[in-house]
Formats: sequence, structure tokens, C-alpha cells
Amino acid sequence: MGRVFVVGSLNLDRAVTVSRHPAPGETVAGGDVRTLWGGKGANQAVAAARVASGKAVMAGPVYLIGRVGDDEGGLTYRRRLSEFGVVTSSVVVTPAVPTGSAIVIVNSEGENAIVVSPGANSTLTASDLEPLDDLGAGDVVVVSLEVPLSIVTAASQRAEAVGARFLLNLSPFGPVPEDVVMSADPLIVNEHEAAQVRADLGSHPSMLITRGAAGSDWNGLHVPSRRDVQVIDTTGAGDAYCGTLAAALAGGGDAEHAMRLATDAAAAAVSRVGAQ
Repeated sequence: MGRVFVVGSLNLDRAVTVSRHPAPGETVAGGDVRTLWGGKGANQAVAAARVASGKAVMAGPVYLIGRVGDDEGGLTYRRRLSEFGVVTSSVVVTPAVPTGSAIVIVNSEGENAIVVSPGANSTLTASDLEPLDDLGAGDVVVVSLEVPLSIVTAASQRAEAVGARFLLNLSPFGPVPEDVVMSADPLIVNEHEAAQVRADLGSHPSMLITRGAAGSDWNGLHVPSRRDVQVIDTTGAGDAYCGTLAAALAGGGDAEHAMRLATDAAAAAVSRVGAQ
């Protein structure tokens, strides 16, 4: 029974609904602004903890490695994650720095546009990865790109050194050292990111492509999306997929089982407002 270590961001999201996304230079009227809990790391950790505590997966504890500010939002966030079952002892409170935040604009079709301000997420250091010191071969490390690239690289090296599984969610898309990308099993990307990876690196030995309504593919295995849900808000759907996949793999599930659980989690995510 492996553990899940999520290395990633924690954000307080401010979300507003509009009839359509504005064009450059255009102003559109929106609904009330809502404050929601987000950040790819926190979203993935919550998703992993949800499934790890259920009967479908036999995974161990879920740890989140990240940083928040010493503001009220950051302190409240740590308490909230603990209530979900996420181990937050490795979420560091950073003095004189705000908790990360994001502005989310959701149109009438549930599609979102997001602007992220990293805040405390950008202060994560190599010493914060100390919880990975006792990493084992059965554990899973999940990383996305809302934390410094040096942290992404260090986490991949820690996982590779002991044979732990390293999941890299290549989002938000940006340059990553080739050896880090190639060590991911799987590398989780959407269709646009997959095309860029192929253009830059050619093939990848373990690339999982999420295709929204068209389902997901992983090295020849296809799992269709759920058709029985009403899309309300796509924010966090990819994170729900990644976190659930990680927990399922840590619990010893095969690829198809993990993908199906992840697809169910993504479907639940789009049927409600907010990432968690």
C-alpha cells in the first residue's frame, strides 16, 4: 500500500461567471465574485485523499508539500485540507508573503480562463522536500508546474533514486528538462501539450493524454469520458483526474482501473462549481 506525495501549489481562487469570455480590450458584465479553494497541488491532494479513503483503492496516506502565506486564508486552508484527510505537516507557513491566488473566469458553457498569482508557492525550496527522505518504491510522487522548476526537478530525482513512481502533470505548460519529462510515468498532458511534447522530444514512453469529452488515452489504452453529467464548471477537472489516478496507482491498481476512477472523479468535478 503506497503513499501519495503531492508537491504543488495552494491558491485561493476568485471566480466569476460570464456569458462569454471577453476579447482583448473588451469589458463584459459578470456575476458575483466567489472565493473558492484551489491550486493544482491542493486540488490533486484532496482528490487523492478522497479516493484513498474509499473502498475502491487501498492507498496509504496523502501528503501535500507546499507553502501558504501567514494570512488568514493560508491558515484556514491548512485546517481545511486536514479535514479532507490530507497530511499537512509539510505545508509550510511563510511569513510576509501572501497565499497564492487565482482569478477564474467561467463562461456559460463551463469553460474557464485562469490567471495565477503564485505568492507563497514561488518560495518553495529544496529543504521543503524533506518528507521525501523516506520515500519508498511503492510510493507515488505527483508534481505540476505551479511551483519552481528547481523543485520539480528535485522531486523527480528523489523519486528516481528509490524507484518511486513519478507523475508529472505538465501544466501550466512550460519548459522542463528533458530528463525530468522522460522520467514521468505517466506524463499527464492534454492534447495541445501532447503535441508540443512530441514536437520537442518525439515519443514518450508513458504519456497519458486527457481529451476532455473524448476521454483519455495512455499508451494504447482508451477510457471514454462520462456522458451522464451536466458540465457546470471545468475548473479543477484535470487535477481531480491526476490526484485520483495517483492514489489508484499507489494502491496497486492497474492502468485501466486507475483511469476509470480518475474519469469518474473528473466527471464529479465538472458537475459542481469550484476545483474541490
